[in-house]
Amino acid sequence: MQDTKERIVSLADQLIKTRGYNAFSYKDISDPLEIKNAAIHYHFPTKTDLGIAVIDIEVERFILLSGKWATQPEDKQLKQLFETFNKKNKEGLVCLMGSLSPDYETFPSALQEKVTGMSSTFLNWTSECLEKGREKGLFHFDGDAYDRALLVMTNLLASLLLCRVMGNKVFSRITNQLLKDLNAGK
Repeated sequence: MQDTKERIVSLADQLIKTRGYNAFSYKDISDPLEIKNAAIHYHFPTKTDLGIAVIDIEVERFILLSGKWATQPEDKQLKQLFETFNKKNKEGLVCLMGSLSPDYETFPSALQEKVTGMSSTFLNWTSECLEKGREKGLFHFDGDAYDRALLVMTNLLASLLLCRVMGNKVFSRITNQLLKDLNAGK
């Protein structure tokens, strides 16, 4: 039973990251998994419930990963963040936050709250990493660390979209420039 639930969430995650949230239905999950729609509804009565489950797993993964990175200097932690985005890039995916954002206004409030919470989790972590790194002399940038985190995250989100159009090499060009900008003045 748990295996079916995990497979449903995993496929929903893939569909959101390739097509978008509003561009798939339970049939897009039931057919490839060879299960009935009722099996999906058993675990996730509504698509909102399924979307929330996908977000919860993404946030849990990020918290686990960033916890593992915490022993490294902040410049290495930021590179680890970039590498997680690069992995999605190599898989032909966009990140969950980037995929859900365009449909945000169409979501029920419970799903909107989850998307906002996920975005805050990623941005707050990035902001703290940048500020701690700046305090240690690893990063050099003007302004508020949260504002810089917004720039970093929007560049990462956009890089995955642009790679679909311009090819995978765009990703390294963007992330290399981000790192240069953060190290300017060293």
